[in-house]
Amino acid sequence: MAAGIRGTRGRRPPGPGTTATPGPGEPEGREGHEGDAGRSDSGDRGTPEAREAAARPPLLREFVLVTALFLVYKLGRLVANGHETRAFHNADLVWDAERALHLPGEGTIQQLLMHAEPLIRAANTYYAAVHFPATIAFLGWLYWRRPAHYVWSRRVLALLTGAALALHLLMPLAPPRMLAATGLVDTARVYGPSVYGATPEADSMANQFAAMPSLHFGWALMVAIGLIVATRSRWRVLWLLHPLLTLLVIVGTANHYWFDALAAAALLGLALLAFRAPDRRGAPPPPTVPGQRRTSALPAGALR
Repeated sequence: MAAGIRGTRGRRPPGPGTTATPGPGEPEGREGHEGDAGRSDSGDRGTPEAREAAARPPLLREFVLVTALFLVYKLGRLVANGHETRAFHNADLVWDAERALHLPGEGTIQQLLMHAEPLIRAANTYYAAVHFPATIAFLGWLYWRRPAHYVWSRRVLALLTGAALALHLLMPLAPPRMLAATGLVDTARVYGPSVYGATPEADSMANQFAAMPSLHFGWALMVAIGLIVATRSRWRVLWLLHPLLTLLVIVGTANHYWFDALAAAALLGLALLAFRAPDRRGAPPPPTVPGQRRTSALPAGALR
């Protein structure tokens, strides 16, 4: 009887550090196949394509959100319109501060552009036609190719634009083309094309007394930074040519002071500090838990 019991083949329970031995009729490695299946499922969810699909927000919601943010900004600029006396007073202060700091005169850049009429017309066209389309193309490309970077960039741009609107309300500023002391030419009015009305205080399309900060420069700088962070090309640093060219255009056409670009860069820096960028693979930054300690994996039975 005892010998019969000892000779019976069955599934032997696993001991410490061992695996179960299959009994008769049981396929070997069943547990291993189940574990492989689980790893395969989790691996599929961890592919770059799966991460991008999970990070991409609904298109209709994003369209409505971005459109609403744009309309709120335009309405806010129109509400901030006027204040002509304060705008010119602030312009005198900015101009005097730049000269006190011995910054190069905006007229130096304008003279370079006005050496040839096609060049100054190209600068006016760049100012009028590149600002919004470049930013929309940037966001559209990120949405389809780098969804996590799109969400990050949209948040940064929204915060930057909101802060700029607040500064427009607090500090109306006439652009240098309106300030007689600068001796600068309103190149858009003289050579075209122009995006502003002939009477600044009654302009129903734009607030011409919202020179500081320059969102032309702030958005262009964010486009360059966003593409540098989201791409892997060794030439991606060349995207910085976009904000550099934008800076030369906004100053050379007498639409902005140097300080306007510096203010935009400072606000963008604060916005970038507020939102941490994902890595180039599209993975969001890991959450940090206060007091969390890093532990390393230990072999089975190491604590026994």
